[in-house]
Amino acid sequence: MRDLRSGATSAPAALLGAARALQPRTVALRRLLHRHPEVGLRLPHTRDAVLAELADLPLRIHLGRDVTSVVAVLDGGRPGRTTLLRADMDALPLQEESGTDFGSATPGTMHACGHDLHVAMLASAARLLCERRAELPGRVVLMFQPGEEGHHGARHMIDEGLLDRHGPGGRPDEAFALHVSATMQSGELHTRPGPIMAAADVLRVTVTGRGGHASAPHHAVDPVPAAAAMVGALQTMITRRVDTHDPTVLTVSRITAGTTDNVIPETAELVGTLRTMSEPVRRAVRTEIERVCTHTALAHGCTAVVEVERGYPVTVNDPAATARLADVGRRLLGDTRVCTMPTPIMGAEDFAYVLEKVPGALAFLGACPPGTAPHEAAPNHSNRVRFDESAMPAGVALYAALGMR
Repeated sequence: MRDLRSGATSAPAALLGAARALQPRTVALRRLLHRHPEVGLRLPHTRDAVLAELADLPLRIHLGRDVTSVVAVLDGGRPGRTTLLRADMDALPLQEESGTDFGSATPGTMHACGHDLHVAMLASAARLLCERRAELPGRVVLMFQPGEEGHHGARHMIDEGLLDRHGPGGRPDEAFALHVSATMQSGELHTRPGPIMAAADVLRVTVTGRGGHASAPHHAVDPVPAAAAMVGALQTMITRRVDTHDPTVLTVSRITAGTTDNVIPETAELVGTLRTMSEPVRRAVRTEIERVCTHTALAHGCTAVVEVERGYPVTVNDPAATARLADVGRRLLGDTRVCTMPTPIMGAEDFAYVLEKVPGALAFLGACPPGTAPHEAAPNHSNRVRFDESAMPAGVALYAALGMR
């Protein structure tokens, strides 16, 4: 199909060719964002860079009130549905060691999860969609989101009315997001219907005993053995109380106790993460965690305060939306470049909040660096991760094609 006003076509090959022609612009924005990463819900530099990139396009712009989100709305020239496309914008608190010549200029902060690529791809997709506005059916809502890395940015945007009928673009009929992966073959699209990413909760346990001299533990109540016993008891609980067909991961990632070698501390603290793939299992395991920790503490003469902080829900892809996404991917990239994931992954993603309310799908776009086998590449969230920028035209074209559908 051809936009008679602009001369632009929306055929798959044409979209991919147009995305490749925009590659210098896409790369420039990506590297600007990578050079100046920001963490959390307030990303003023990133927001301003996005606004500057979109400034010459016929978009209705809406800015977040409490967070630095950007929502850009494109009204098409034909009646149709409303499609939401998401790009997350925030970085991670890591010291970059990737060796790129456009590395982070902000000490202790790095775009280690590829969100800089997501923003650049969606901004260039907006340009392709605007060029095809006359033939665009319905409306496209571009969601540039802060605070994905544990800050519940999508939930904040939803609370500000993003998905409401009277929101910036009205209530979307469907929603899509792409996420780059350094450990998947560059240019491949990986997705699956149903659960694709886990729910993530934070576990904190404070064990309280009675402090004393380390040479006389019989005059104290040592919380350290109780905390150590809890680690093993929790892992046993997972294997004994959860069906092996229900993926569940519980990791105690930090144990903190004491100040010096000759003092038995009064308290010890465990911190960890719980990952589950269904709400019933999530609720059941939370109950079991409290039971195990409380009774293990009592067996050692201690007490325990157990807190399981509710995090992101399970990311669940709508089967029909996933099929549409895969179909678009096959037409753009070829049949062999679209892969159905056999199992979900245990990472978490706050696009789950959107998919709880709107049918849609998340997919992974491979961006393994050239000359590196995927299994040998530094993964997302590594301070040494590198992404293949040549995968970005595929992401730009995918976003644009999903908007055109």
